[in-house]
Amino acid sequence: MIAALEIPRGRLLAAVLAACATLGSAFALAAVSAYLVTRAWTMPPVLDLTVAVVMVRALGVSRGVFRWLDRMLTHDVAFRGVVSLRTNLFTALAARPDDAVTRLRRGDLLARLGDDAQELGDHVIKAVVPALVAGVMTVVVLVTFAPLSLLATASMLLSLAVASVLAPLAGYRAARLAEQAVVSSRSTVTAQALEVLDDATSLRVDGRLEVALAQLDARQHEHDSAIDRAALPSAVASAAVPLAMILAMAGSLLAAGAAWTTGGASAGQVGVLLLLPLSSFEAATALPAAASQYARSRAASARLAELAGPGGAPAARPSPTHRAASAASCSPPTHRTAPAASSSPPDRAATAEMSPDDRSSTAHRSSADKTRRLAPDGEVRLRATGLSAGWEPGAARVRDLDLDLPAGSRLAVVGGSGSGKTTLLATLAGLLEPLAGTVELEDGSPLHPNVVLFAEDAHVFATTLRENLRVVRRDLEDDTALAALEAVDLMDWVRTLPHGPDTMLGPDGTTVSGGERRRLLLARAVIRRGPVLLLDEPTEHLDTARGNALLRALLDPADETLVPATSTVVVVTHRPEALPEGTPILRIGENDGTRTQES
Repeated sequence: MIAALEIPRGRLLAAVLAACATLGSAFALAAVSAYLVTRAWTMPPVLDLTVAVVMVRALGVSRGVFRWLDRMLTHDVAFRGVVSLRTNLFTALAARPDDAVTRLRRGDLLARLGDDAQELGDHVIKAVVPALVAGVMTVVVLVTFAPLSLLATASMLLSLAVASVLAPLAGYRAARLAEQAVVSSRSTVTAQALEVLDDATSLRVDGRLEVALAQLDARQHEHDSAIDRAALPSAVASAAVPLAMILAMAGSLLAAGAAWTTGGASAGQVGVLLLLPLSSFEAATALPAAASQYARSRAASARLAELAGPGGAPAARPSPTHRAASAASCSPPTHRTAPAASSSPPDRAATAEMSPDDRSSTAHRSSADKTRRLAPDGEVRLRATGLSAGWEPGAARVRDLDLDLPAGSRLAVVGGSGSGKTTLLATLAGLLEPLAGTVELEDGSPLHPNVVLFAEDAHVFATTLRENLRVVRRDLEDDTALAALEAVDLMDWVRTLPHGPDTMLGPDGTTVSGGERRRLLLARAVIRRGPVLLLDEPTEHLDTARGNALLRALLDPADETLVPATSTVVVVTHRPEALPEGTPILRIGENDGTRTQES
């Protein structure tokens, strides 16, 4: 996955050169200062010291300038790399044909896309650049000492070998397993913390909040212990650098003494031999930390590669047009079949329930791509045969379901909380592999993007209302957006906003009510449309009259206010009394996965 950073070699080279210039200025400043101090001790004519004085001033200024340039170029490379990495990750996730992402716990997915991606960004700043700079500075130091004393050069070579090779290698070997444990435990802590925050109310009602908090505390303790284990070898490796400096100083002291007693060196040269070793290890000092960062980056890279799936990390950066075409060419299979064998997945993720609409818009970057992959209107027939759906093998929420939905069908799915309604929708949408049976479109078209799921807890972004609608169709025009808002009865609310559709919404819809949020998500569905729409609780949190009206508009084929008559609509609802007369109903059993179908 490190290749997915797509770091331009030219920019990386510029960052390394700037860092080398920074440390080179500091090294030269130390050498000239040592010469100036010891040379002045012999009280030569003042003019003999003029050049050294001017050089000290120039090098002091240049060091600060190069340091600023170093920081700017290095962070520019790192930030560009993280942007490329996340772009490639989301492209790979949108193109994955399996349900590996859906089955991830939400906190685990967040940790991988956030913390692990940042670890690879730090790989550039804390590992790649310091290692390259250390190599260059090692050559500079040895070339500087060679004309002064072979003994000092030999001791410096040995010391730099300890500081630049042995210490980082020992630190890496000792820290690798511990750092991998840190990355894994951090993901576990993040996932469990999110689950506690999301379900705090229900956990408290069930009397399980204290147990959940105790488990979270235990996971946090494991995480802290892993960090402590990783810190110890890093400290040992860091201590090796000062020990190497002592070795270098001892060799330089012997060399300076021999040169002074034999008269083979001037006072200025002796001063350089005595004082310059103190400034020769600045680059090597960063190497143990670089080795530790490399261990963290490898562990994070492995987790991101697992998330992206086979072929998820491109080796070279394509053009934007080629990137979109590549994403489009990674078409999912035309149907979903239960895998022959499946390992036990982690706890239920909310990927399918977070933002399947966002994933839909990511996977379709151009209208031409949609034209190639979308089935013709009125020709989509969704079939499920012998379908068993669930999040864990052996724990199916829906069993042996046969479903045949011709184009333009309407179906209401009802059942108690936890009975498997959302699980069924995720399976029909192709976001979750069937535990048994198949889900397919009769004409062989791919499930995605023809079958689109709009989840009840899809994400509301911290941007404008207009942009929150545009996530499902980036070429959305104002007239279409306003018509959709009018159709879901949101225009009265929009008119009260200070900037209308351009008003900023809070993170995850914190500045809107529950009813306004549901209608905003429903407006996305109206805009996105598609041959088959799966809607999870679209009228929840609405007042009875308004919710019933929207439900009737969705399920009445004669009412095209929200969706065309040719689109197939499946709605999960807790309001069976509000369904239009004649609407087929699929009832999901609460415990045994049984279901009945009626009209």
